[in-house]
Amino acid sequence: MENFNMSKTTTFYALGLSYKKADAAIRGKFSLDAKAQSDLLAQAKTEAIESLIVTSTCNRTEIYGFANHPYELIKLLCENSKGSVEEFQEVAYIYKNQEAINHMFRVATGLDSQILGDFEIVSQIKIAFNHSKGQGLINTFLDRLVNSVIQASKKIKTDTEISSGATSVSFASVQYIIRNVQDIVNKKIVLFGTGKIGRNTCENLVKHTKNGHITLINRTKSKAEVLAGKLNVIVKDFVSLEKEIQQADVLVVATGAQNPTIDKTSLNLKKPLLILDLSIPRNVNPDVEEIPGVSLIHLDYLSQITDDTLERRKQHIPAAEAIIEDMKLEFNTWINGRKYAPTIHSLKAKLSGIVADELAFQKKKTIHFDQTHVDLITSRVVQKITSHFATHLKNENTSLDESIEFIEKVFQIGPFEQKNMSRPIEEKYKINLS
Repeated sequence: MENFNMSKTTTFYALGLSYKKADAAIRGKFSLDAKAQSDLLAQAKTEAIESLIVTSTCNRTEIYGFANHPYELIKLLCENSKGSVEEFQEVAYIYKNQEAINHMFRVATGLDSQILGDFEIVSQIKIAFNHSKGQGLINTFLDRLVNSVIQASKKIKTDTEISSGATSVSFASVQYIIRNVQDIVNKKIVLFGTGKIGRNTCENLVKHTKNGHITLINRTKSKAEVLAGKLNVIVKDFVSLEKEIQQADVLVVATGAQNPTIDKTSLNLKKPLLILDLSIPRNVNPDVEEIPGVSLIHLDYLSQITDDTLERRKQHIPAAEAIIEDMKLEFNTWINGRKYAPTIHSLKAKLSGIVADELAFQKKKTIHFDQTHVDLITSRVVQKITSHFATHLKNENTSLDESIEFIEKVFQIGPFEQKNMSRPIEEKYKINLS
């Protein structure tokens, strides 16, 4: 893990862990349910973290936010999950400033998804953003950034075919069942859990297997009944789970429980059973494989299944990356504009002050002094001078920080003169996008 030195300035970070280096067991330890995410945000406020969002899906858990040091954010994650700092160091990634911005764009647009072109994560980012905004934890920078990545996601989805074709964990799971279970149309299938993956899997089962023996079970029966009404499947009470499993040929587990809901002791089987665990953390204890005839397939294995659809999607990566670069350029232009605005305003005020002093001196010496006419001319001159400086600062070949420092030094303007002005978030947080 990159070693950062403590600093008095605040930096924008993106940190977390994903399927790339963290297996399902580790991702499960760091997963955050709704309560844990709320607790993390509440703790962030007490620890003076001014802006952040947190996302947690089956494939990744991430924090995007401002801190003096990344450990402030790592601490929040570890204290609100079951993961330790040592485990985090083994598999985590930390990006800052421009790299963090780039990472968020790639995640939100499906380029960093376990299945290329899977846009599920962008909805999670929207939810996380709204959650943080409700807690007063979104500053101007993060507000603009999240909206930019959402726009990029929409444009890539509509202007490219990177998400074309049916490929997702739920689709892959159904394809696996069809390929590995003979006479699937007459087999008994039990689906436990009606979260997003559970719903999608149920829809795919109905659509692709034509099976009339699908039983849906959920802890909250009313949620299962709503889905069953749309798909015409059977609903059973949660207390009937073990009995239904004993009769099943295929069991799909897609719950959001933090601990395994299915283990060896809960199975009393008299025939072979294929179990697909689509949950993070794992909801099926691996000890079930000790029972003869039981086969257990986890989400991570299903996510590795590639086909012609994914190969076709790869052809659209360059187009997607071009869209991201355009959106990043627009975002960085906005950032830089806000960065040099205080200097231009201060320069204009300084020049106006110099002019006012000189005019006051000349007014005393001139009998017929036309104040209105002189004010008009000097205002235009000051505007022309500051416009030249603004044009220079806008130039993409300009070293912005060095130019700002030079202007402030020459004209003796800076933080002291700007203290009564509204300072942008980029100056407040010392964001360096170079």
